[in-house]
Amino acid sequence: MSKKGKKFIEAEKQIEKGKIYSISEAITAMKQVKFAKFDETVTVSFNLGVDPKQADQQIRGALVLPHGTGKTKVVLAITSKVEEATAAGADFVGGKEMLNKIKTENWFGFDVIVATPDMMGELGKMGKLLGPKGLMPNPKTGTVSPDIAKAIKEIKAGKVEYRVDKEGNLHVVAGKISFEDTKLQENIKVICDTIIRVKPAAVKGIYIKNVVTSTTMGPAVKINPELV
Repeated sequence: MSKKGKKFIEAEKQIEKGKIYSISEAITAMKQVKFAKFDETVTVSFNLGVDPKQADQQIRGALVLPHGTGKTKVVLAITSKVEEATAAGADFVGGKEMLNKIKTENWFGFDVIVATPDMMGELGKMGKLLGPKGLMPNPKTGTVSPDIAKAIKEIKAGKVEYRVDKEGNLHVVAGKISFEDTKLQENIKVICDTIIRVKPAAVKGIYIKNVVTSTTMGPAVKINPELV
């Protein structure tokens, strides 16, 4: 376990212990205790009452943040619809030749791969290379779509993926601490509403056990996902 620094400890003292903040209160608190010199990423983390080992309790998907993440992702489009993908803003576009570049040159100059369904046969052959890096396109996250232009535009606009881990935890990027309060608030609200909405029918008992938001370097602030 890493040791807490003096600045973190001082920041943590300013977060009221045991208090459950509204989203707007949490944003104010995070900004007040911020001590890092760079523009930190804000993340919302959930602890869910699900059993990820059960197929009907796995939670995975994607959502578009109304105000983006503060970072534009580099998109590689694997498709024969070159003109459509290029016009939509893809940074790199191609087919087998791009996959060969990844394989032979160990090239990973991109953040996300989107593909049309007809290319998944070729991509499937690279599962062992792309899978561990979280780069394999998936229909559940909208990165495999016949409408390649829409998929690219959504990613460029601020689409983020979410997936519950084996411990029932789920983390979603909500933007940057430099965002205006209202924009950060709206992004966090969309994330919370989405996770509440995708509750598996098979889940019994408490679904959302805990929700916190935090900056890259700062302490976690517990929030009520239904209070703006």
